[in-house]
Amino acid sequence: MTAAPLVAKVLPDVTGIDKEFDYLVPDEMGPLLQLGDIVRVSLHGRRVGGWVLDIAEHDGHVAIDRLRPIAKITGRGPQSDVVALARWARRRWAARGLRPFLVAASPLRAVTTVPSRRPAEPAPEPRDPGAAELMAGGGGVLVVGPGADLVPIVAAAMMHGPTIVVVPGVDESRLLAARLRRCNVHVSLVPDEWAAANGGVQVVVGTRTAVWSPCPELAVVIVADEHAEALQEERSPTWHARDVAVERARQAGALVVLVSPSPTVTALDWAAGSVRRPSVADSRAAWPLVDLVDRTRDEPWKTSMLTSPLIAALRDQERTVVCVHNAKGRARIVACRTCRALARCERCGAAVHVGDDRRFSCGRCGLDRPAVCQQCGGTGFANLRPGVARLREEIAAAASRQAVVVTGDDDDPPPAAGVYVGTEAVLHRVDRADVVAFLDIDAELLAPRYRASEQAMALLVRAARLVGPRAGGGRVLVQTYLPRHEVLRAVLLADPGRMARVESSRREELRLPPYAALASVSGAGAAEFAAALPRELVTVGPRPGAAAQFLVRAPDWEQLGTVLITTARPARSRLRIEVDPPRA
Repeated sequence: MTAAPLVAKVLPDVTGIDKEFDYLVPDEMGPLLQLGDIVRVSLHGRRVGGWVLDIAEHDGHVAIDRLRPIAKITGRGPQSDVVALARWARRRWAARGLRPFLVAASPLRAVTTVPSRRPAEPAPEPRDPGAAELMAGGGGVLVVGPGADLVPIVAAAMMHGPTIVVVPGVDESRLLAARLRRCNVHVSLVPDEWAAANGGVQVVVGTRTAVWSPCPELAVVIVADEHAEALQEERSPTWHARDVAVERARQAGALVVLVSPSPTVTALDWAAGSVRRPSVADSRAAWPLVDLVDRTRDEPWKTSMLTSPLIAALRDQERTVVCVHNAKGRARIVACRTCRALARCERCGAAVHVGDDRRFSCGRCGLDRPAVCQQCGGTGFANLRPGVARLREEIAAAASRQAVVVTGDDDDPPPAAGVYVGTEAVLHRVDRADVVAFLDIDAELLAPRYRASEQAMALLVRAARLVGPRAGGGRVLVQTYLPRHEVLRAVLLADPGRMARVESSRREELRLPPYAALASVSGAGAAEFAAALPRELVTVGPRPGAAAQFLVRAPDWEQLGTVLITTARPARSRLRIEVDPPRA
């Protein structure tokens, strides 16, 4: 009896097309074609690429002579387990189709042959005992010092089998891969070495897209610097490598280890108590000394951002000083003229701004109230507007040496200097420093974003990594009007958990992730789309200062994703939907 012809469902790699089409599998391709393969097909009169998402015998639903044949197998693509993961992610991040996830999971170049798997080498030593203990208990969150070495953690994971390691940056991934290779570990650095990963290696290393990479017999997924914003995709759908890693491990029966000096509330909530922390003594030794400069007590009311402790550090010719001032995207901070207290939202603690009606409005939670000081009852307020244009000149004059401006716009390494000034990009562009000074950390702490505390902590972690532990003389200087803020107390005491506990309570009270699901809807048609959402969803918007941007809240991610996908989009709309928006 002749076997029925094979039919493949193919998703075209074409922007705006989210439908799968049936194509006939030529007889000669039958033994070669695999689920996830990248192929060439005819669509609307032109040849396009696509992914094979299903292969089955022809069921007669469509006449065989009406099906166009697959023109060519371009090469290997995402394996079946990753295709299943992409289907889950589509609903989780309310994507219109699978294409964005399959693009992330595919090789940069056509892969026609896959290398054979090589015999495994012994895991290098030493192996991190905390990581080993955590994995023996089923995985969880590993709290480490800012400068912790990943290699012993990876070595502990290798004892369980093939491991994927996700790191925030390209340079970090290359360095880690090189160090593991020096230990004779079989490593695939993705996406460049995607083919080797497909064939099977001991460790797959890469940035956030590595979580989509092939890894036969996956045993462990490690997400390093789980707190880093770079682990979340900036474009919609805004998937996060941490959440993809957790789901992929669940589907594969693998372990997950989330590594961070300051784990997010989301990570700690997922771990449900499976958290391994260093001792108090080890934690203090791993962090640098932190100097908090209380500007409400020690500084006169003036426009200069240079305090006496900062000037003293700048004038020490033996020290390299990095000055951080995030002038872009910062909170508009106002303070009481009488008592100098910063104006904050009484509900969520974010900075407030004064509208034309002389009332305070919170950009984070939307609360509106009269412009009255909560500390003394005063009604006069002043904007804190530090002079940005002359900041470098002022610092150079105070330091009596050259100050170099570093921004994220220049790809060339900054020249050697004793003083660097810049936005947070300077923390990534300078290799080392003796002192890192945050000239205005309050703009980060009070930013109208629900993750503001975690994002400020991430900057402090980066600074701590740059200057090194206290034994080596590393110092972080922080100028603030909020010396009792939980983030600053946590860094001062080398206890990041202090911040996480306060932040967790705040988010639970305000119904923010991870205790609820949140999405941002913006763009043309956002108002009409938000109005069409079910009543049981809480919709806030449009947000102050944001054109046609709405926040949508649901009890969980499943319900949020389902509603956002199934609600009809207005005609000719250009919506941008960000699930778990990084800057909301």
